[in-house]
Amino acid sequence: MKELADQILNIFHSFGWVDALDILLVAFIIYKVLMLIRGTRAWRIVLGGLVFIFLLALSSKFKLITLNWLLDRAAVLLPVALVILLMPELRQLIEGMTRLQFLGFSPDENTEIRTIEEIVAAVSELASGRIGALMVIERNEKLDEIASTGVMLNARVSSPLLGSIFYEGNPLHDGAVIIRGDTLLAGACRLPLSESRRVDRAVHMRHRAALGVTEAFDCVAIVVSEERGTISCAIGETLQKLNSPAELRDLLNREVRRQEPRPRPKSLISIKSKAEAKR
Repeated sequence: MKELADQILNIFHSFGWVDALDILLVAFIIYKVLMLIRGTRAWRIVLGGLVFIFLLALSSKFKLITLNWLLDRAAVLLPVALVILLMPELRQLIEGMTRLQFLGFSPDENTEIRTIEEIVAAVSELASGRIGALMVIERNEKLDEIASTGVMLNARVSSPLLGSIFYEGNPLHDGAVIIRGDTLLAGACRLPLSESRRVDRAVHMRHRAALGVTEAFDCVAIVVSEERGTISCAIGETLQKLNSPAELRDLLNREVRRQEPRPRPKSLISIKSKAEAKR
């Protein structure tokens, strides 16, 4: 016991500012990597790798010889498999480091209020005209892989532009648009379809595509039904039907701009209720 205490004291005596700086740098890198992959497909892959390591240690402790032998052989291929599975995220991480995003000095790509209003106006007009549409809005994860399947536009988001893209006579109407910040990045993009068994068979292809892209990437997908003129939104593994453009506006402000919708003044609510009662 005395020897252990002496060893701990020796470690503290030899601990200098260089060691502290080394630990802080490693902790900062781990923190930034976790923040970059949080809420993305990479996070689920990393959790799967941790579960694999836990099972390997568990099988070794309880002498599960066959399982331990199998996992031990598979562990040799684990680093290669992780690199292959995380290739898009690793590319994004390296690109972020070159643009100083890794250190927190990234350019401002936040979505403006004006852009949200343009999207809501376009969706409202498309829904009233029963014109099918599919819009994908980036959040913490870049969708360059999806955008590369379509036509690059790099245009400022506007309601007339979104409406014209999904007009039936437009060559770009059959596909999804990718929105990054205030930029309409690409159109006519192909999205992965959801393979979840929980999805009802009656769900149409646009809605399956919206679920598929939000299951694989950190984004928000908006769907306008061509048959019913309804508005739906997919986030993660959930697809919810929205009752009004105002509900879409609140959802986008909350999920994209990370801002809670401001409550309307009581006077305005009472005036509106009185007007509706007169009708």
